[in-house]
Amino acid sequence: MEPTALDSTRRTFIKTAGVAAAVTTLPVVSYGQVEGSSELKVALVGCGGRGTGATTQTLKNEGVKLVAMADAFADNIERAYGNLKAAFGDKVDVPAERKFSGFSAYQEAIDCADVVILTTPPGFRPEHFEYAVAKGKHVFMEKPVATDAGGIRRVLAAAKEADEKKLKVVCGLQRRYQPNYLQTHEEVMGGLIGDVISAQVYWNSGGVWVRERKKGMTEMEYQMRNWYYFNWLCGENICEQHVHNIDVANWFMGGPPKKAQGMGGREVRIGKDFGEIFDHHYVEFNHGADRYTNSQCRHQKGAMSRVTEVIRCAKGTAYPGKIVDMDGKTIWKAPGVEKGQEANPYQIEHNELYRFIRQDIANNDAYRTADSTMTAIFGRMATYSGKELKWEDALNSKVSIMPKEYGWDKDPGPKPGPDGIYPCPVPGKTKVL
Repeated sequence: MEPTALDSTRRTFIKTAGVAAAVTTLPVVSYGQVEGSSELKVALVGCGGRGTGATTQTLKNEGVKLVAMADAFADNIERAYGNLKAAFGDKVDVPAERKFSGFSAYQEAIDCADVVILTTPPGFRPEHFEYAVAKGKHVFMEKPVATDAGGIRRVLAAAKEADEKKLKVVCGLQRRYQPNYLQTHEEVMGGLIGDVISAQVYWNSGGVWVRERKKGMTEMEYQMRNWYYFNWLCGENICEQHVHNIDVANWFMGGPPKKAQGMGGREVRIGKDFGEIFDHHYVEFNHGADRYTNSQCRHQKGAMSRVTEVIRCAKGTAYPGKIVDMDGKTIWKAPGVEKGQEANPYQIEHNELYRFIRQDIANNDAYRTADSTMTAIFGRMATYSGKELKWEDALNSKVSIMPKEYGWDKDPGPKPGPDGIYPCPVPGKTKVL
């Protein structure tokens, strides 16, 4: 991909309520290691499937070596280590003394490295990002970056510190690095079909894995193992998955919404294994000036599946890689990726991180990822409460969903009822502010 495509995208970052725009144009002296010929030591924090995938993409870059791994569970570390060692050999140099497990393991792993990959369940992201930045490390972190408003505020504060230290931060909203999305955005922002009026975004699918409770598990361990179904860990499917599509809407709409109202519930995914979350949400995000994003996400097997974004403009409609006029006639299609160019956006974002580091190019995705994560949390707040909410009120909410203490014998918060089923939020009653 040509650097100019990413540069034009970064110029679209907009300062919004509580979220400062990233500065991405001037090369600066980095706090972290940037020398082009030096080897960069990498630590992986969060050794599940996404962590293994992200590390795979990192290790495809030259001059990088995995030197430390951390996870709450030692078995996750060993599984990921085996897969990565088999694939990359000497680029994986993680002896037993640099494999760290437990709730504080992230600190020991981060201390070993120049670059850190943060891929734990997102509830831990603010704490891990804060520590990495405090220690002067470049960061790749997966979306979403928090599960409540307090976590978002911590990420924003750490992002500002990262700027001050000239650290490079790339986040896993990979559509921002995907050629057909970049090209479509450039055409729409160039005025091909007039002003953006609205967005329709979807993550409707059959759902994800379930991990059963095993004999002897504490409540904390069970929730950590089955993390997708507990808000303090996952943030809900509107946050953990649908944040991708919501991010595209914010990108084309010029920033996050001002108000939100919506509805949702649990109709199909009911049982002891499914925690406390809804299985469907619909949110109307109001961006002001009579412009709206309509958001759908659903986890229901056998129902219609759709994962995409539609951008409505004054003179036509944009889809990823295609634009049509008011009569539905295609007037533009994204050019194919030329031979020798990278087409995989998951790989591109890691390639770009190391280009930013090696060439000392300022980049900080944490601001816009915090924007889009907060928008997803905002949507969850609206569906859980059943009320119309304002962005500023949501961003400044003092309601924390995080445990007060971490430990295998500590209270994570949510508890099953006598029937073993976890209660879910009730619109009209659940407090979110």
